[in-house]
Amino acid sequence: MRTCELTDVSEFTLVERDLPTIAPDEVLVRIDRVGICGSDLHYYQHGENGGNVVEFPHVLGHEAAGTVVEVGDGVSRVGPDDRVAIEPGLPCGECGYCAGDDTYHLCEDMEYMSSPPVEGALTEYVAWPAEYLYALPDSVSLREGALAEPLSVAMHACQRGGVSDGDTVLVTGGGPIGQLVSEVAMARGAETVVLTDVVPEKLALAESRGVDYAVDVTESDPVETIREHVDERGVDVVLESSGFGGAIETTTEAVKRGGTVVFVGIPLEPEFPTDIVETIGQEYDLKGSFRFSNTYPKAIEGIETGRFDVDSIVTFESSFEDTQAAFDRAAEPEEVKGVIRVSDEL
Repeated sequence: MRTCELTDVSEFTLVERDLPTIAPDEVLVRIDRVGICGSDLHYYQHGENGGNVVEFPHVLGHEAAGTVVEVGDGVSRVGPDDRVAIEPGLPCGECGYCAGDDTYHLCEDMEYMSSPPVEGALTEYVAWPAEYLYALPDSVSLREGALAEPLSVAMHACQRGGVSDGDTVLVTGGGPIGQLVSEVAMARGAETVVLTDVVPEKLALAESRGVDYAVDVTESDPVETIREHVDERGVDVVLESSGFGGAIETTTEAVKRGGTVVFVGIPLEPEFPTDIVETIGQEYDLKGSFRFSNTYPKAIEGIETGRFDVDSIVTFESSFEDTQAAFDRAAEPEEVKGVIRVSDEL
């Protein structure tokens, strides 16, 4: 099979590998679509992400969907020719986090596709446990199935923020996660959603997808926009989806007393200047949002019913042979989401 290896910083090499063999509880999946995630770009451009360092060669890609070609003897969940979305995290199944109803994503021994040393989906075939595969309805494309992963990130972030009917929400960052976080917030009943960015194309996309105010922070102060047009006290929930320092600093200025700030985007500089006295006096909640748990069925159902439109965040699709050019393009500011077409299935 063909595999696209990251062989150095900013260097992919297409190589031949043997097909993986499957265990009794595993499935062999022919990979069809792989989304390019921000973490993939960090690994590609810097050789590390969030403290995880690549040992070359390495295979990236964790937003994946494909077609089942073989199942292990103990598998009944899916069968040959089923189209499936792949949940990329494999928790240990034994720790206290795995024992909780919705906390397995916090497993400290999690093996996450494309996060070193676990290899990813930019390859023609992947062996994966059937427990973490989800059959796609006929009306959901493989590309949409691959995007169930970033949609799940957005769903978990909004759950962490407790976004509900009538809430006012600020989303900082108009990349793929910010676009999907905004959509999920609206689907959960948010009354007003403000999204900030510096790229006109991303702001225009957010407006076309239904946000109430798309604010270019190079031209307008988002806090002033909120106080003038939304609520002079601030918003109920801030969902920081960019990882940029200026946006991070805006979060506590924009949230109202007793509100909630959720950090989703991974910053290059992890420090967060916090006034503890202010945090006490304002009594806002500062939360992190890391990956997701038990979201895939609802994500796929939401795509099937039209509640979530993941396809419209895709700004380009590239062939497997053009993976390096696709990663370079995905790093351009005006691009929102790139997808690699590993095979020619629909």
